[in-house]
Amino acid sequence: MDLEIQQRVKDLAEKYGPENIVVLLGGAEAEAAGLSAETVTAGDPTYAGPLAGVSLGLRVYHVLEDDVKKEYDPKVYDEQCSMM
Repeated sequence: MDLEIQQRVKDLAEKYGPENIVVLLGGAEAEAAGLSAETVTAGDPTYAGPLAGVSLGLRVYHVLEDDVKKEYDPKVYDEQCSMM
């Protein structure tokens, strides 16, 4: 997760409260998605960005999770996510 996105997430969590923020990840690469999830829950593991040492504890889901998948129009989901 780049530094600009980290700052945006931090600002939104401060403005609306972490309990009101949900992060939806869509990356196809598992390692990158895992690092992004770790960054918004426990803080930036590289200690390079605005979330270094900041544990926001945000709820994180991936577009391929069944709980998330059921929220989409099946046709759109198939067009956009079936190759993941």
